[in-house]
Amino acid sequence: MVVLPFRLRPWFSERPWGRRDLRPWYGDTGTTELVGEAWLTGPQCVVETGAFAGKTLASLSGKLGGEFPLLVKLLFPAEKLSVQVHPDDAWAQALGETRGKTECWYVLESEPGAAVALGLKDGSVADLERSVADGTMESLLKWVSVSVGDMLFVDAGTVHAIGPGVVLLETQQTSDVTYRLYDYGRPRELHLEKGLKVIKPKTAAGKVVPRMMDGFTRLIEQKYFVVDRFDVGAGEVPVAMDGPGCLVALSGSCVVRFDGDELELKTAQAVVVPQGTGAVRVVAETAVSFMRCVAPAS
Repeated sequence: MVVLPFRLRPWFSERPWGRRDLRPWYGDTGTTELVGEAWLTGPQCVVETGAFAGKTLASLSGKLGGEFPLLVKLLFPAEKLSVQVHPDDAWAQALGETRGKTECWYVLESEPGAAVALGLKDGSVADLERSVADGTMESLLKWVSVSVGDMLFVDAGTVHAIGPGVVLLETQQTSDVTYRLYDYGRPRELHLEKGLKVIKPKTAAGKVVPRMMDGFTRLIEQKYFVVDRFDVGAGEVPVAMDGPGCLVALSGSCVVRFDGDELELKTAQAVVVPQGTGAVRVVAETAVSFMRCVAPAS
């Protein structure tokens, strides 16, 4: 059975560093607890439209030719996230996991002074374990100031952290393998033994220079994903989907048309476009901004 594009309901993940108020992105999250992440294409996200409405994304893996390859999220840190590291595919499989976690962050909101950490100042891991005990790990990190519109690549093996005062759109491999190295005294488990194994002293992590393309801006192009931003006026624009991916609206009102059907592209929700769909058309009555997140065709 051919699976047509469909919209997913976000799944809200409670985190001690999150927020209760996620406006203007979301109104009711269904919880009074702190929410740190809105998973837009998580396995537990529920389909809102089409023949598979009410099913989870995970339950469609057989019909989609396998697990959806991209986990797209919005992050809402009100406090610092833990200092952490993700393994690459080789290390993840050696440690009993399915795959690694390479990711990128696109800055949607940023307060003055907001920053993220990407990598180690001197490229050495020798002092990391000692810094956990004496609380100095932050001083070993490369902190990078961020502004709205920045794209940051987070290569697997990069020690990293996120400060408060930002909203990020994260695109990553579908994996939740995280090794927490330091958590500012919060009573959560650390994973130093595994984390120290998978750290790469030097990686390709950092800010990515955008490239203007024909009708859109290429924000990042890596092995596991390509992320583009479209800022278009009223009218119809074709959007190619060379592999499995999704569209996420940032502002404005529009619909996605395909095979004689259409569905609304809602702000901060994902419309999944299965592999083989080809180009879809985004039709807007006013100016709109949306993201295209695509994985390589299998």
